[in-house]
Amino acid sequence: MTTQAKVIALANQKGGVGKTTTTINLAASVAALGKRVLVVDSDPQGNASSGLGYDNNNGSQHLYHCYTEEVAAASAIVPVAEMKRLALLPTHVDLIGVEVELMNVTQRERYLERLLAPVLGDYDFVFIDCPPSLGLLTINALTAADAVIIPLQCEYFALEGLSQLVRTIRLVKNSYNKRLAIEGLLLTMFDGRNRLTHHVSTEVQTHFKDRVYKTVIPRNIRLSEAPSHGKPALLYDRKSTGALSYLQLGKEFLRNNSSGRAN
Repeated sequence: MTTQAKVIALANQKGGVGKTTTTINLAASVAALGKRVLVVDSDPQGNASSGLGYDNNNGSQHLYHCYTEEVAAASAIVPVAEMKRLALLPTHVDLIGVEVELMNVTQRERYLERLLAPVLGDYDFVFIDCPPSLGLLTINALTAADAVIIPLQCEYFALEGLSQLVRTIRLVKNSYNKRLAIEGLLLTMFDGRNRLTHHVSTEVQTHFKDRVYKTVIPRNIRLSEAPSHGKPALLYDRKSTGALSYLQLGKEFLRNNSSGRAN
């Protein structure tokens, strides 16, 4: 029997917290560690797509066409250059239209779950990059997912937005998806010299305990540069602090999922 992929949504309604950076680099690290991985770019900005080398102006099929049932997901998935175990379901700015087009459709929150179902047997893990909002695209991702990773920038307002996100996750769990769980909270843009960074870290660990990843992601120039070259940090500069941190996160993620799947 084919094992189904574990589906992980990366969500935070606050922008600029390292959500897309984490999607790209955690997925690349897990693939480099031997697992078959699919990235689903569910953010109309398309940063995960371009950050993995996809040109979303090339006229090919993408996630919007899957939502409108013009094409099956398997036909829109593309390989990621130089990473044989990593694939991408890309997106385009047209995806913005889904929110309006599905407004009056029954079970509109289950579109992503349905369109991904036929390809889950081809992968060990699927990572969905959500938009920085709690709208229909994010609700679809949370309904399709087994678990959520919450990237959290170490700043004061991060804690304020976190409670709202947790309420939304609870609402989706109660209404649409009983299996949904918080996989982990990831501290990003970590600056050990900053007192506020340590305060936020302590607060998050007090409330979420062992669900906070031990690995933290530091501020790193090479990590910021990599997307403009269409590569994860592992390919852009594998010895950089950012690349090594995400590789460490990939190992921690796989240890936490060690009951999972064979290569």
